[in-house]
Amino acid sequence: MKKLLYLFGFALLIFSTQSCIVSQKPNMGFFDNPYYDYKDAKFTSINVPMFLAKPIVKKALREDGESRELINLIKKVSNIKVMTIENGHSEMVSDFAKYLKKDNFEEWMTVRKEKETVNFQAKQKGEEIKRLMITIASGSELVLVDVSGKFTTDDISRIINYSEKNDVKKIVYK
Repeated sequence: MKKLLYLFGFALLIFSTQSCIVSQKPNMGFFDNPYYDYKDAKFTSINVPMFLAKPIVKKALREDGESRELINLIKKVSNIKVMTIENGHSEMVSDFAKYLKKDNFEEWMTVRKEKETVNFQAKQKGEEIKRLMITIASGSELVLVDVSGKFTTDDISRIINYSEKNDVKKIVYK
């Protein structure tokens, strides 16, 4: 009976972490079109299950002494997809922006800093934001972050203010 329980636990672990695997295939809607010419673009996709990521992120924020408010925002996230694109081109970024507009995303903010452009687009239903798409373009490299959850406009403002106040680049590159 113990062996069966261990076997079941191991199978469950393998099944649940299967989606953590880094893939060389796109994991976002626009980029899975087989008829689009991506030229020499190289994709790297990551889809981490939130039941694994949330406890780790919350613990790290608590250890860094972050506010309870920021930790509560993490609870509202239901899914995060990250995709990097090497050798992307400006036409691809433009076509992706058109795709998002067709998919009912609204452009919220664009920040240009030196050679980087960061674009925030949101998909809302009433007062609730269901998805937030963050596009970071720097030359021929792109990073796309698709965050799903149930947010308010105040939540997004807090995240943006936090990133500006704490210079997220310094935190990421420590």
